[in-house]
Amino acid sequence: MAGRASGGAQLRLIVLLGIMQILTYGSTNYLLTVLAPAIVADTGWPLALVIGGFSLAVLVSGFVAPAVGRRIERFGGRAVLPAGCLVLAAGLALLGAAGTLWLYAAGWIVIGLAMAATLYEAAFAALGRQFGLRARRLITLLTLFGGFSSTLCWPFSALLVEWLGWRGACFVYAGLQLALVLPLRLALAPPPAHEALAPAAAAGAGPPSRSVRRRALLIAFGIWLSIAATLTAVVSVHLLALLGARQVALAGAVAFGALIGPSQVGARVLELLFGRRAHPLWSLAAGALATALGLSLLWLSHAWIGLALVFYGAGVGLRSIAAGAVPLALVGPRGYATVMGRLAAPSLVLQALAPVAAAQLLDAHAGGAELLLAILAAAALVNLALAIALLLAGRRTTA
Repeated sequence: MAGRASGGAQLRLIVLLGIMQILTYGSTNYLLTVLAPAIVADTGWPLALVIGGFSLAVLVSGFVAPAVGRRIERFGGRAVLPAGCLVLAAGLALLGAAGTLWLYAAGWIVIGLAMAATLYEAAFAALGRQFGLRARRLITLLTLFGGFSSTLCWPFSALLVEWLGWRGACFVYAGLQLALVLPLRLALAPPPAHEALAPAAAAGAGPPSRSVRRRALLIAFGIWLSIAATLTAVVSVHLLALLGARQVALAGAVAFGALIGPSQVGARVLELLFGRRAHPLWSLAAGALATALGLSLLWLSHAWIGLALVFYGAGVGLRSIAAGAVPLALVGPRGYATVMGRLAAPSLVLQALAPVAAAQLLDAHAGGAELLLAILAAAALVNLALAIALLLAGRRTTA
């Protein structure tokens, strides 16, 4: 009975965290896809500055991620994730009320603070802190929820804009975040009293991993994760331009882009069914291989665009799992949340800056899209080589 109750409690927590991920990604990463045209039409602000608000939020999130990780390590997810929902609600409300670009930017700064405490990295850290090595399966389940965020929130946001305007949409999302606070607070377990009162013991006196080899693996994994996140950010923002270089019209590009989401979810389902007994470095390597195949096909061939994006989407899906499961396997529960915060920082900063650099490249060269495709494919192949090296070294370390 205890085990069954524990399983029921885990399921309730995953459902709550999954709803949080859907709403949080929908009101941050995917918000401006729908709201930006309405904001520009209503305010007259330049589109580049409207879109730049999200880049500002991602940059802020990267800077505060290590501090969020340390707080989860010390106090557990119960003290951080519900507070993150409150801050996100405040940021969205400020966004909806913004009458000037300065207030609009301030809203995104507040949202950036909340993103560090509510998105995948924080949720993974909370699960690892609460469930230890058993959290890998829960991390995979959580990414299944996240994979439906754009599918559910884009049409929902469009309806809100039609009914209430873009400001009303922000206020509705703020209210939904507030509705999550109390259930999350109750579902997430508090840390043991002696850990909450002894931060030095909880966080460790030095680096989370004592082994020099494990530290080297974590550094290499951080590099891999940063490259992978950069690839995803650039492709997400510039997919239409990249497909335009393959002579794909707008309607076709949208149809091809729709293949990415189901491919992510499909890869995560396969990992859940068949990957639980393998070291998560195998998922990392499989994701790197799929991403390299997808971007290489997209660069080399006009005939296999659909297959290329299926491979790419599968790679993105497995990357999300590896981002949470690999550090847990290398470090263990103790120190995991701190490591997650440290790993998130560089990848988030690069996610904010890389699409801007890519846009400069596209504007500066007549064949900028072809050059960008070549760079993306080369970077994906470098990351594949790094993933193979991590797999070989990690197996020796954890044997």
